[in-house]
Amino acid sequence: MEMRRKFRVVVNGREYVVEVEEIGGEGEIRSVERVQPVSPKQSAPAPAPAPTAMERDSVQNVSGGVTAPMPGKIIEIRVKVGDAVKRGQVIAILEAMKMENEIPAPKDGVVREIRVSEGDNVNRGDVLVVIE
Repeated sequence: MEMRRKFRVVVNGREYVVEVEEIGGEGEIRSVERVQPVSPKQSAPAPAPAPTAMERDSVQNVSGGVTAPMPGKIIEIRVKVGDAVKRGQVIAILEAMKMENEIPAPKDGVVREIRVSEGDNVNRGDVLVVIE
């Protein structure tokens, strides 16, 4: 059974529509049927998926919230509640795609709340720490 799917991808800021053919369990793509640049007129914003419970509790809703920039696993938290932090100070380490990413404090302040623990899996936009 042949299955073709279309995807809209962005490469270096340019948007393309790509059609691929799925060939089964081998994990290879046999052919790319068509790759078309999408003109700005054709580009329609994709509907935003419904936010998860933690995403609703993101920086937009939590004053001073520091959020995860990508999905991953918290492997280290370098602050405690009550710690004074400086802008740029690393407050946590997030592992994503086998790489360790430092999460910096976006501003000077005091850690009021830590909402994750080491070992937690987080999604993009999840509040990790609240700094006031």
